Amino acid sequence: MRTLPFDPTDIGAVVDAMYAMISGPQGPRDWALQAEIFHPDARQMRTWVGEDRRPNIKIMDLVAYQADVEPFFAAHDFYEVEIARRIDVFGNMAQVWSAYEARTAPGEAPPERRGVNSIQLYCEADGRWRIVSMIWDNERPGLALPSFE
Repeated sequence: MRTLPFDPTDIGAVVDAMYAMISGPQGPRDWALQAEIFHPDARQMRTWVGEDRRPNIKIMDLVAYQADVEPFFAAHDFYEVEIARRIDVFGNMAQVWSAYEARTAPGEAPPERRGVNSIQLYCEADGRWRIVSMIWDNERPGLALPSFE
């Protein structure tokens, strides 16, 4: 059994591991870690507003997400840092609202972009939390980060 670099029974640690997994200098990411953080049937959904001002969504399973982002990560430094979080739990499910800033270097100001990840997790029989779905959107004119108080 693989020793994990995070506590999978702690929702916050799972979210922290997700950010750590995608952040770093240009080059490959630890996709084996993705399989520990996300449920095998998880979906990751990018949303945006097109030039025609219509909303768009791209829904990806884990393999499709990896294929989608690998060329970007191979060519660019990318650091996504959480700046605010709210966790709600009910039974075996949790909802995490996570505000983030994305940068090309740690501490870079201003950030390249900011947004919110809506992360849903499921608690397995052994107490382990796994991300089952994640949808995100970025700030833009007319859409500012909400308060997480």
